[in-house]
Amino acid sequence: MFFLEPEPCLREIDIHFAKLMKELSDGDEIVFLSACLVSRAVGDGHVCLDLRQLSGKEFTFSLRNNSKKYTIQCPELHIWYESLLKSKVVGRPGEYKPLILDDKYRLYLQRYWDYERILGEELLKKASKKEKIQDFSFIKDILFRLFPTEKGKINLQLLSAITALRRKLCVITGGPGTGKTTLIGKILALLIISSKREPKILLCAPTGKASARLKQAISEVKERIEVDEKIKSIIPDEAYTVHRMLKPIPKTPYFFYNSQNRLPADIVVVDEVSMVDLPLMSKLIQAIPEDAKLILLGDKNQLSSVEPGSVLGDICAYSTGISKDSLEIYFRLTGERFLAPFSGDHKIDECIVELKENYRFSKRSGIAHLSEAVNRGEKEKAMVILNSNFPDVVFRRLPSQERLKYMLKEKVLSGYKEYLLEKDPYNALKKFEKFRILSPIRWGPYGVNSINRIVEQILREEGLISEENQWYAGRPILITKNDYELLLFNGDTGIIMKDPERGFEERAFFIGADGTLRRFLPIRLPEHETAFSMTVHKAQGSEFDEVLFILPDTYIPIITRELIYTAITRAKRRIEIWAKPEIFEKGIEQKIERSSGLRDMLWFN
Repeated sequence: MFFLEPEPCLREIDIHFAKLMKELSDGDEIVFLSACLVSRAVGDGHVCLDLRQLSGKEFTFSLRNNSKKYTIQCPELHIWYESLLKSKVVGRPGEYKPLILDDKYRLYLQRYWDYERILGEELLKKASKKEKIQDFSFIKDILFRLFPTEKGKINLQLLSAITALRRKLCVITGGPGTGKTTLIGKILALLIISSKREPKILLCAPTGKASARLKQAISEVKERIEVDEKIKSIIPDEAYTVHRMLKPIPKTPYFFYNSQNRLPADIVVVDEVSMVDLPLMSKLIQAIPEDAKLILLGDKNQLSSVEPGSVLGDICAYSTGISKDSLEIYFRLTGERFLAPFSGDHKIDECIVELKENYRFSKRSGIAHLSEAVNRGEKEKAMVILNSNFPDVVFRRLPSQERLKYMLKEKVLSGYKEYLLEKDPYNALKKFEKFRILSPIRWGPYGVNSINRIVEQILREEGLISEENQWYAGRPILITKNDYELLLFNGDTGIIMKDPERGFEERAFFIGADGTLRRFLPIRLPEHETAFSMTVHKAQGSEFDEVLFILPDTYIPIITRELIYTAITRAKRRIEIWAKPEIFEKGIEQKIERSSGLRDMLWFN
């Protein structure tokens, strides 16, 4: 799948960029077409334009805010490729030209080719570095204390710890409930104990909410693990957003920490990596010292980042099993050998461990069974599960637009009434996180904007809110743009409430990364939106006790297996899905394929 819309729209920036490239290439129409398409591809989340997907095809386009249709005929592959190579603005990998064309027929914007090249090279460098275990008997004792094993059953958490101990790169992937953040706390304790000197550790995640959750999880693990208090004190109490950790230089696209000025770190942990885009991950890895360990955590089956790239998906693309090296260490530690699919000779594969066991859901959990079926693309099995008697999974046919408000009323009141009656801001924020309405889209009758308006109508009619102005008491807000001065970040959720400590004036309340209550004048807030309902993309990194997931009444390409899986796995206790069965099933059939060369670079070089 290439375009996100059945009839794609070209943006003004696509046209302007293509005109510039055409002008610089003496009016070359093929360059104009190619520049237009590669700009549009990046806007859709691809890293490059794969000429093989579009060669010989015809597309009808429109311009945003323009009803006129434009037809584009793409050349045959070899004609297209040879024509581009003759252009002044197209270079080969390693050349400094606005557009880069590689030998796999992939066309890049120069900076995205550079981001991808640097990231791939740095990942492979780290993947190739091994460290010897100096005092095996000492490490064995620590490992068994932190990761008790059950005879006859392979302990993937122990295997992850071995990988982190032996490698400069460790990638731990697994679905919600597989214990990734709990595991990282134990791994950090292991690395500290086994280090010759006190290591400097940095924790980060792509959003404020994800970094706050990482911080909370690490704090809870520190309370539980049985290690010396001095070891616990070295495990950091702070977790940053990636941007905040790298320190943006105001009014520039650059960071204070970069390839020339590395982070002061021996170990860097990045959580929720599926949400990190290619440019940011490339800038991050350049800022990490060459000898530092990089530990990546995430769910490879979740939605990719909003911005271009599918970094975690590319890293884990062909992971086949367990490295022979790690399994040999495992045998030396436990005395047990296991028949397992080996990773082969791929450097990157030896750094990856996929956690399988779920500690959140029982084997009788409908959410667990449904998410697994969706992840495997088994649409018939998914529908059987939805129509079975699992108490935590409910499926309803999508109501008509006319009946949507009526159908939503009961869900809205049961989901939001409790927090709206709460007078204490801290308790209100906690109670608000119990329930959320998710949609794949922002616009249309089943989109987030429309659902938010309906929810406000229901609550106003019930006397639970009073919309006298945009800062009405009880309004939940979602921050959509980072503000480093206020320390409010994209993804942070707050509530407007009357503040008894400020003469009952309206304030926006948030729970900070340290777990304390923070208050702001609403007028000072960065860009934000109402958050009774939110898109599935915005919900990444969040978890709610109960989720209502509403799909639109017509299929659009954004509805994919990854999106449905992500929506389902936001729910901890109960998921209710409103959809037309045929649209739900078609979504499970569709898998996101983002054009990128990173996968080939990591796995086939």
